[in-house]
Amino acid sequence: MASSRDRQRKMARAKLDRQMARRAASTRRRRQIQAGVGAALILVLVVAGSAWALGAFDSDPKQNTAAAEDTCLWTPQDATANTNLKDVGTPATKDLPTEGTRAMTVTTNKGAPITAELNLTNSPCAAASIAHLASRSFYDNTTCHEITAEGALRCGDPSGTGLGGPIYSFYDEELPTVPSASPSASPAPGQPPTYPKGTVAMISNPPGSNGSQFLIFFKDFTTADPKFPVIGRVTGGLDVVEKIGALPTVDNGTGAKVKPSTDVTIQSLTVGEPVTGAAPAPSASGTPASSPSAS
Repeated sequence: MASSRDRQRKMARAKLDRQMARRAASTRRRRQIQAGVGAALILVLVVAGSAWALGAFDSDPKQNTAAAEDTCLWTPQDATANTNLKDVGTPATKDLPTEGTRAMTVTTNKGAPITAELNLTNSPCAAASIAHLASRSFYDNTTCHEITAEGALRCGDPSGTGLGGPIYSFYDEELPTVPSASPSASPAPGQPPTYPKGTVAMISNPPGSNGSQFLIFFKDFTTADPKFPVIGRVTGGLDVVEKIGALPTVDNGTGAKVKPSTDVTIQSLTVGEPVTGAAPAPSASGTPASSPSAS
C-alpha cells in the first residue's frame, strides 16, 4: 500500500511540475509579446511625433498657398439674363502683379493712339481685367458709345448699349476721397478736382459691379459723391480725347443725347507687361502728373 501511495505522490508531483512549467512558459511568452508591442508602440509614437513636428499633419500646403496668393475675386454674371454680355473667359485670381504700372494703348479712328498707364498698386484687379480682355481682342472694333455729362469718353462695351461687358464683375478698388465738409460739387480753393483731366476710371451699372467699361476724362470733373474707381491716367494723346469730347452728340435711342455724332471706333486696345519700379499714378484725389504728351 505504501508503494502505491508513493507512486501516486510522484505522479501528482510530476503533474504539478508540468503545470508549473507550462505556466512559466506561458508567462514568458506573454511578457515577450507585451515587450514587443510596447516597443512597436514607442516606435510609432516617435515616428508620429517627428511627422507632427515637421508639419505632416497640417492642412494641404498647396491649398493654403493658393488661398494666400488670391489677389482678385471675379463674380460670375448671368449671360442668359443679359444677352449683352460676352464670354471670353475669366482672368486668373492669383499671381497677379500688384506693384508698378502697365501701359495701355488705345488706337481709334480719330487720330494718334491714346496711351495711358494703369496703376497696379491701387487697382491691380482692374488692370488684370483689362489686360485679360485685351488679350482676347474684346475691345477691338468696338465703339466709344457715349460722351458723358461728367466730361468723359465712355468706352469698352461691345454692345454699345451701356449694358455690355464680360461674364464676370469685380469690386471698386480706388474711389476718390472728398472732404467730408464739402457742401457742394464746387471744389474749395486749392482743392484738386475729384477726377482731373486725363483720369482713366471704370464705370458700371450698378456701381461696384465693374466689368469692361471705362472712362477717359477730357476735362476736370468734381463731385461730392464719387462713383467711378480710378485705374490710371493718360500719358499721351490727351489732345485726341479732347477732340473727341468736342464732337456734337445725338440721341442714343433712349432719349439721351450722349452718342457721338460720328462713330468713335477702337481699332485696337493693347496692354503691355508690368513695369515695376515705375512711379504709379497718384491717388484718386490728386492731380495726374503732367507729361509732355499729355499736355
